[in-house]
Amino acid sequence: MDRIFRILPLLLALLPLAALAQDDASPRQPIDEIVAVVDEEVILRSELEAAITGVVRQVEARGERLPPRSVLEEQVLERLIMNQVQIQRAEQTGIRMSDQDVDRALGDLARQNGLTLTQLRAAIEGDGLSFDEFRQEIRSELTTQALRRRIVDGMDEITDTEIDIMLASDNFRGDEYKLSQILIQVPESAGPDELDEAAARADEAYRELQDGLEFASAAIAYSDAPDALEGGDVGWRNLNALPRQIADVIRDLEPGQYTEPLRIQSGFIIARVDDRRAQREVIVTEYRMRHLMVRPSELLPAEEARELIESLHDRLEAGEDFGEIAREFSDDQGSANLGGMIDWFPEGAYGTGFQNVIDSLAIGQMSEVFQSPQGWHVIRLEDQREADRTVESMRNEAREMIIRQKADDEIERVLRRMRSEAYVDIRL
Repeated sequence: MDRIFRILPLLLALLPLAALAQDDASPRQPIDEIVAVVDEEVILRSELEAAITGVVRQVEARGERLPPRSVLEEQVLERLIMNQVQIQRAEQTGIRMSDQDVDRALGDLARQNGLTLTQLRAAIEGDGLSFDEFRQEIRSELTTQALRRRIVDGMDEITDTEIDIMLASDNFRGDEYKLSQILIQVPESAGPDELDEAAARADEAYRELQDGLEFASAAIAYSDAPDALEGGDVGWRNLNALPRQIADVIRDLEPGQYTEPLRIQSGFIIARVDDRRAQREVIVTEYRMRHLMVRPSELLPAEEARELIESLHDRLEAGEDFGEIAREFSDDQGSANLGGMIDWFPEGAYGTGFQNVIDSLAIGQMSEVFQSPQGWHVIRLEDQREADRTVESMRNEAREMIIRQKADDEIERVLRRMRSEAYVDIRL
């Protein structure tokens, strides 16, 4: 389920790591003016300025044109408001992120950028930012992600019938599209005046695009979507993951082309095709092996466990039956009763360490004793094949598409309701 969400680098949309290493000669002078009140919390001018600085760096790094300052302030403030709304709702429903959760996220973030935690902290503080505040932003991002997961977890399960319907559609076997969007949202209870205003705003964005404004810049200036400050980047989508009225238009577009404003349930959208690619066959390498494991325990210290499996390895080399030894001695509960047999599994299913051993073996060859965090092991490669897993892959892809589409719609609906129910006083 987590794969339908954008995970780490987390809040780098506001504090891009590439920019953290840059020198910032301008002194930071925090101004404690309140720019918005969200229920019982406030957003300060200094918070808004810091967020705007991060967005400006990100946009400039992409080589895109910034919108007017007033538009940028409005967009960034709305993101901060929505973030605050989500955090408050999450905390009200018992979602809390521990220090260990934050530490793990920071470790992942550092590794993704080829840094140690010490180097990450030095990069952040070297730019004049507070590492404690950065930790708090990470905690906030983890909290909002957990809230969104809870929203998705509350949806109905995807049925096989839904998957079959999607697989049978014309769009599913077609190309995949990398998309960007400009979304002009309207409230669920919008009246004619609000609809007209949103339509006019969408038309204005469209005219700006026709006059040469870059799509990413237009998204920053006009879009109400959460991805607006990232230039409206949606990512790769199959047509079936899109509303029908969008898919029918997108199908005929080439990379670089965009739609006219389209009326959809949540408002008006302009979608651009950034790239497209054909679906590919999925051919995977699969293996069969016999497995013998001895796990250290309180009754069997690590050294004795190693000595036991080495003695069993000697017996196997002497010709004793692998299956009988596995049934009697193996601590792998999943395969011991099957004589250690683990039937067809894909490459990498048991981790890099196991795969490296498997790759070193010829069919019928037995490994030396090797160790993993679970214990000591001996394996024998029984067989290997190339298997066409396109059908399984397509079913999994169809399931993920349905989940993503339903999740996007449900998250958007719930967040819009949360935003409308929250007390928000904007004081810009």
